Amino acid sequence: MREIENILNILKQAKKAVNENNPIMLRNLSNQTVHTASLTQDPDNIAVAVVIYSLGKIFERADYRTLKGWGEFQKLTTDALTKSIEDLEKKNEERFRKDFEFLTKAINKISGKLRTYIEEVFKGARINKASRIYEHGISLEQTAKLLGISMYDLAEYAGKTGISEVEFAKTTEVKARIKWAKEMFE
Repeated sequence: MREIENILNILKQAKKAVNENNPIMLRNLSNQTVHTASLTQDPDNIAVAVVIYSLGKIFERADYRTLKGWGEFQKLTTDALTKSIEDLEKKNEERFRKDFEFLTKAINKISGKLRTYIEEVFKGARINKASRIYEHGISLEQTAKLLGISMYDLAEYAGKTGISEVEFAKTTEVKARIKWAKEMFE
């Protein structure tokens, strides 16, 4: 795991945002981790980015709070964040991964519409964060592998959003690369 102190800080702020029902803060925290995740390609940073972004999307939906299971979901989320923070404070990375993964498994303890909605949010969040990492110049294949999504889903999303057209996500034409390589050896 890289950037342990950063992840710890993100999780503490995320717990505060969950307790205050502050989805904007959650989404901002997630965006902070994308840059680090892109540079390090660290699965822990990526998991944090996806989960925190998902929580932001879930907490911004006021109608979710009226569905059966909301209170249980909120409690499970707070408990998992608390345990994850404690694990990192104790420098127990293995335990952190298990406790943090519990956040995504908390969905299985919820039934009905809320569960379906939250599952969709988590899937969409993985694709969204993958596209942001891809935008930072990581290959489509590597990004899809890091986030456990299909290259097809990522390519489809990136094509719709125009991410693939971002200047630094494009590669140099083959002819230009050959010319550049020849000039290096002249």
